[in-house]
Amino acid sequence: MTNDLATALKDSDCLFEEIQIEVAIARIAVEIREDYAGTRPLYLTLMHGGMLFSSRLSLELGFDVEFDYLHATRYRGALTGSGLAWLHRPATPLEGRRVIIADDILDEGHTLKAVRDWCEDQGAADVRIAVMCVKNHDRRVEGIDADYIALEVPDRYVYGYGMDYYEQGRNLPGIYALGH
Repeated sequence: MTNDLATALKDSDCLFEEIQIEVAIARIAVEIREDYAGTRPLYLTLMHGGMLFSSRLSLELGFDVEFDYLHATRYRGALTGSGLAWLHRPATPLEGRRVIIADDILDEGHTLKAVRDWCEDQGAADVRIAVMCVKNHDRRVEGIDADYIALEVPDRYVYGYGMDYYEQGRNLPGIYALGH
């Protein structure tokens, strides 16, 4: 397998185009708006993958949130995960706060579970997870799920709209699945 994005795109299927992604994000924004009516939650973007999804979702929410971010990764430019590395933790105190974590994908769930557990350990009153995609398979870590899911993707390597292929293609306006 090559790590050339142009070659990967030739061997990939476009699962969702930009408009389909944005419609799905708008749909879950309605759910979040109902759940957070009258509150101002802390809105944590999980970098780098969650950046585009999180930005688009925040514009659709229709209420004010306090922004911060965190950077925890298992991939570091590879296609498979390894041990979790915390590159940046939020500066905003979480004690007593309602927290929304926005990320690109819930795959096996190692990273999101560690992040959610850390937020709870910091005293967050409520932690919910919004993801652009959930991968359809049965390898999920026990005890983790997303509260808000925009799209479901097959059990293939996916990239685009924030998700990378060897640190490339994050700014593709669609979501692609490698291999046919």
